Amino acid sequence: PGSRRGEIERLSPIFGEALRPLQKAFPKAHLVLPTVAAVSDYVRDRVRRWPDHPQVLDPRDLSPDAYEAEKRAAFAAADVALAASGTVSLELAASATPMVIAYDMSWISKQLIRNLLLIDTVTLVNLVSETRAVPEFLAENCRPEPISKALLALMQDEEKRRAQLDAAALTMHRLGRGGEAPGLRAARSVLRVI
Repeated sequence: PGSRRGEIERLSPIFGEALRPLQKAFPKAHLVLPTVAAVSDYVRDRVRRWPDHPQVLDPRDLSPDAYEAEKRAAFAAADVALAASGTVSLELAASATPMVIAYDMSWISKQLIRNLLLIDTVTLVNLVSETRAVPEFLAENCRPEPISKALLALMQDEEKRRAQLDAAALTMHRLGRGGEAPGLRAARSVLRVI
């Protein structure tokens, strides 16, 4: 449900309620929740009442490399992910993990963004792939019931899963997977400007 306390406070109850129907439909499901060190304890406290008592991956318990390996393994093993909007969508796409993105914000932020937003999606995978394959539930649409329905649809609809995996593959290709190393591409861009 995010990496900052405000996000976690707003999103954790919504995410927990959205996951309850999945737990009923898939009683053997296991929830894994990667987090960041600064909010690990807060996340652990906020998700206590979630179904299945999620396993919280805490970076303080492992070396940085071991934590990243655990997180990548969790993403790769996941049948579906529910995530706050942000760069995690690219991590999930890199792991070929179908996802639903949700985000809510403060009232003042909603008012400011509503007047400034010129795009119809904020999910990085949708933007980079120029698709709308990843369902997103933002602001007043960030509610448990529609999020849950989207998660269930991804679990049960192979066509939706395939569309997302295709969008994820396109995103990773456009971001340079399989090509020249990102550092070299960045250096070449700088040299072209100089």
